Amino acid sequence: MYNNSGNNKRESRQSGSSSNFRSFNRSGSKPRFSGNNGKRKEKYQYTWSTDDLVRSVEYSKVAKIRTEQEVEEVYVAKNSFASLPINNLLKQNIIDKGYTDPTPVQDQAIPLIIEGKDVIGIANTGTGKTAAFLIPFLDKVVKDRKQKVLIVSPTRELAEQIYDEFRDFEKGMKVYCALVIGGRNMNPQISAIRRNPNFVIGTPGRIKDLIKRNILNLGTFNNVVLDETDRMVDIGFLPEIKYFISLLPNQRQSLFFSATISNKVEDLLYTFVKAPVTISVKKQDTAINIAQDVVKVKRSQSKIDALNNLLIQAEFEKVIIFGNTKWDVQKLTDELSVRGHRVDSIHGDKRQSQRHTTLERFKNNEIKILLATDVAARGLDIDDVSHVINYDMPKTYDDYVHRIGRTGRANKKGIALTFIEY
Repeated sequence: MYNNSGNNKRESRQSGSSSNFRSFNRSGSKPRFSGNNGKRKEKYQYTWSTDDLVRSVEYSKVAKIRTEQEVEEVYVAKNSFASLPINNLLKQNIIDKGYTDPTPVQDQAIPLIIEGKDVIGIANTGTGKTAAFLIPFLDKVVKDRKQKVLIVSPTRELAEQIYDEFRDFEKGMKVYCALVIGGRNMNPQISAIRRNPNFVIGTPGRIKDLIKRNILNLGTFNNVVLDETDRMVDIGFLPEIKYFISLLPNQRQSLFFSATISNKVEDLLYTFVKAPVTISVKKQDTAINIAQDVVKVKRSQSKIDALNNLLIQAEFEKVIIFGNTKWDVQKLTDELSVRGHRVDSIHGDKRQSQRHTTLERFKNNEIKILLATDVAARGLDIDDVSHVINYDMPKTYDDYVHRIGRTGRANKKGIALTFIEY
């Protein structure tokens, strides 16, 4: 635990998973959350407390000890990219991208999608699920140019990431894709749709705008992907998703990816997929390779000084800091910049072009620290993030899980710290 009363040394740096935190505490019984008076609520309604956070972090350390005492199960892929019945140029693009063996979600999902089955994939971000649906659908389009694919993503940043991966896999295959997201000039997107692309990747708001303008006809899409569906529901896009489903043709292949299945998401499933095959590669809510801890700061101390004392340490190489509001995030960004840190932020007051530029600078290590709000950072997939810092207490357990999942990706180690004032 970090304690800023006199030094910044960590008493414990153990990693672990809080996979069963919402179901069991260390004694094996259900924990009593202070925020719900003992009544069961939907997770997106539940606001948790500092005590809940501390129990979750401590549980993660206990889970880590238990895991280390067990024999680690190593996943052995049944397939290789070379053995998949896909286009040879696509195989070469996969190799050029640096992919060697399929991840569990890729290994299980790709053959099913190639067979034409509807798939429900339960997987966290950072598990390789984007490639799990792009690879088989690209192969499908190359073999039949009449196929059209719609990919719906919860945020602009995630949609751009999917589009970037598409371009890597598509090189030389002459498959056209339109990216339709808010915060950008709509006219080029309208022109892109009118070119009749085989792929459309977009966010719910902009997709709906284009439908209302009679530019985008969902009735022509016979392949559909809902990515990070739980996040779309959390953000409030459930009505849009239901509307899109009502416009899709009955004869289609549908893929549904989500980290969790809430009651609302489960209801949505019945209208979206037909005779689906469900795969789950999610063993816990948080990756076992993410070390979780808290930073205790006395109310009489300066919180910004405590943060600065951490950031000047060499091990804090590439850091994402979360705040709860865009105003707090911008204020903290300005204060850290004054202190000499290479820092920038993404939040709702930034134009999409600004957010895109900031993310590119962070990815290219031109800035060391990225500050973000929860919504702005949904689905971010950035390599080699050493630390995630919750400068402001996350409002819910799911927000906490999402935030710390920005580190420890692709089986790399990461550290997640949360500030607590006392």
